[in-house]
Amino acid sequence: MRTTWPERVRRPSAGRVLAVASAAPALVLAGWLLAGLPLLLLGWFRPLAAVPLGLAAAALLCRYGLRRPPGSGSVPGSGSVPEDRSGSGSVPESGPGQAAGIGGATRWQAAGVLAVAAGSGLFNALLHSEQLIVRRDPATYAQYAVWLAERGSPPIPYGEAAFGGPDPALRFDSVGFFDHGGAVVPQFMPGPPTVYAIGHWLGGLDGLLLTPPVLGALAVLVFAGTAARLAGARWAPLAALALAVCLPLLYTSRTTFSEIPSLILLFGGLSLLLDARSRTGAALAGLVFGLAVLVRIDGLRDVLPVLAYAGLLIALRRAGASGGSGAGERSGTPERGASAEGEDTPDGRFGLPLLGGLLAGAGLGFAAAFLLAEPYLDYLAASWRPLLAVCGAVLLCTLAAAALAPRLAGPLRRAARVRWLPEAAAGLVAAVMAAFALRPWLQTVTRRAVTDEDRTTAEFIEKTQAANGLAVDGSRLYYEDALHWAAWYVGVPAVLLATLAAAVLVRRLVRGAARAWLLPLAVIGWTTVTTLYRPAITPDHPWAARRLVPVVLPGLILLAVWGLRRITEAVRDRGHGPGARKGAAVLGAALLVAPAAVTSIGTAFTPVGRGERAAVEAMCASLPSDAAALIVERVTADRFTQLVRGVCGVPAARVAVVPGTDLPPPADVTRLIGRVRAAGRTPVLLAAEAGQLAPYGTPVRVMALRTRQDERSLTEAPNGTWSLSVDVWMTVP
Repeated sequence: MRTTWPERVRRPSAGRVLAVASAAPALVLAGWLLAGLPLLLLGWFRPLAAVPLGLAAAALLCRYGLRRPPGSGSVPGSGSVPEDRSGSGSVPESGPGQAAGIGGATRWQAAGVLAVAAGSGLFNALLHSEQLIVRRDPATYAQYAVWLAERGSPPIPYGEAAFGGPDPALRFDSVGFFDHGGAVVPQFMPGPPTVYAIGHWLGGLDGLLLTPPVLGALAVLVFAGTAARLAGARWAPLAALALAVCLPLLYTSRTTFSEIPSLILLFGGLSLLLDARSRTGAALAGLVFGLAVLVRIDGLRDVLPVLAYAGLLIALRRAGASGGSGAGERSGTPERGASAEGEDTPDGRFGLPLLGGLLAGAGLGFAAAFLLAEPYLDYLAASWRPLLAVCGAVLLCTLAAAALAPRLAGPLRRAARVRWLPEAAAGLVAAVMAAFALRPWLQTVTRRAVTDEDRTTAEFIEKTQAANGLAVDGSRLYYEDALHWAAWYVGVPAVLLATLAAAVLVRRLVRGAARAWLLPLAVIGWTTVTTLYRPAITPDHPWAARRLVPVVLPGLILLAVWGLRRITEAVRDRGHGPGARKGAAVLGAALLVAPAAVTSIGTAFTPVGRGERAAVEAMCASLPSDAAALIVERVTADRFTQLVRGVCGVPAARVAVVPGTDLPPPADVTRLIGRVRAAGRTPVLLAAEAGQLAPYGTPVRVMALRTRQDERSLTEAPNGTWSLSVDVWMTVP
């Protein structure tokens, strides 16, 4: 009797796998943020509440955001195309909203992207940082995440009862943690700590410290998906590799920064909008973009072009420019070699849902900022208030343009027919980049110290200049070198190729082609120009390199990869054979990857902060279970007040020091010791040196950390690390 075998289950295409895999991280992250924020506000951010709610929100967003992804082959006009099994990369790729460049992915191309992302995550996990002692932002994020993971919500109470009640000599703030409204409020937006808290739930401090490499791998995957959609799947593995070996990506993927989650949301939003086939898809893309504000307040600047783009779509809808065409309908035959960037007219139906999603996400971000990070907003008021005013002006212009669209359509079409306009727009791109390249010879950016923060920054710069063997001038900010920073990390060839590609794309956009590139190019161009003009960060490297991570460096790499593709197509069009085309591709790939890899080698294999976790755990174990810690030295108080309170679980406060010194008045310390005893706790004093504690008891060293820290380079790319010593002494009076 003949056996009837069940029909073979149809496997998803490689394009579909890559499309889903590269878009899902942004939706999952958005779902988690949406679930986590209300729980934070209610004080219920606990695994039993957050995990099921976060998974449900992520699943819901993925269900609607990943419906019929590119490469599914199930929707006419969806942009799915046959796989290019020859590896030639010559498969036709459709236009905006359809990301058909990813629909033609081969198994090897998809596997290459996944392999690069996985390799990036594994490499950074093996060499991850352990920054828990609060000296700069990563440890602040880590301590914020620890508090959320174990206590469920900010703000952080003083715990004055352990010190016998209020006292004028007691202070509860420290670096990265503001004293505000009768409690301690962590610096920064709450988005990243809610993500890093997952790692703490899964594996304590080890899990927390390994979460950044996982996010870094996802960032490489998401970016590669955007590259596949815009430049073609053949070029996605190269784009992924060029980003993965870039030093700033390595740097921010090894410790708790906010830039990597921001990159996932911004490039994930671009991919989702390119994939959108319905108003729901456009709304979800807008939501993902808007939630970037919940991760970084700077996200408001990064998503400003999305606001303008949504207004453009609304205006097109009202002017009838969309012609009723859906996102998947072709409006014409693309010119040869330009298929991946698309020629469709943007679908005006998507304008309102995109705008609604954007405002909802950004609104949640601002709500979180005002409710959970008010002192941080006050600290940055000089930066975000003008930006908010710009956003308001753009919104008003958007509404006005939408209202007047029918009347403006004719004049704008006539203006677009001006013959010299495309070339002038392309020339403007080249001129702007040339100005940034020449800026160090034309300008020296300085700042006069007028606030305490300015003076602290100036002192830091002076010390760093002395360590670098430079002339000491604390007013220098080195912002004029910002484009050169980018060239350090991705290489001069990538910057030149990206500039050429941007000029070509702008020219084509003005001519009415390459419309799928309109929003990506606007986001990349706007953020790159504003960031390079004013990085707004202490200019030592690799620290300052983090400013380039969310958009600038990925944007340059994306443009450079597209430019390389155009070059190889030009080689083909001139009649050269496959060998010449492959040779050009290999040479171009080497020029994109090798300079970045060479810059990264100096620091890529040396983890920083190693040993901090073990040192912190040993110090915590040395504290009595009923202790109340009084930190009686300024630097130790800056670094350890929140760590002792959060990681060790011991009430902690710093004793106010005598102005101009690092130590408090002995009478204050003696009084507070008595108050702690009267409260029924064991007073413990902490300081940096034994001699600082000798007047109160026998000192015992509870931390003797010897590790490595980031280099602080001002005028060249970092090529190594510096030593770091941290000592903590304890006495029980």
